[in-house]
Amino acid sequence: MARVLVAEDEAAVAQFILRALGGAGHQVTLTGDGGAALRAATSAPFDLVLSDIRMPVMDGIALALALATDRPGLPVVLMTGYAAEYERAEDFDGLVAGLLLKPFSLSDLLAAVEAALAR
Repeated sequence: MARVLVAEDEAAVAQFILRALGGAGHQVTLTGDGGAALRAATSAPFDLVLSDIRMPVMDGIALALALATDRPGLPVVLMTGYAAEYERAEDFDGLVAGLLLKPFSLSDLLAAVEAALAR
């Protein structure tokens, strides 16, 4: 079981992730923006951050950059529904532990999380 912090501003996607990861035995904490996720990640222990790229307050790439400084070694998996954002995130290959293109399946989500946790 891993402690997973999820930063996702779309409620339906957040609930899907919560049910999927919870069903796989992970403990999930939801936040609605990158700023809240950064505060949570720096005040409590997490094994993984799963973040949307396009969000209010702080986007997922900015969150990954901040976590690289504040919580080095904490794996971050980024999600996006926008091809341009996906390509932008690919430039941060050494910074992020994985990328998920929305819409993704349950098996895609679980595989990305397990791969990131295994790194």
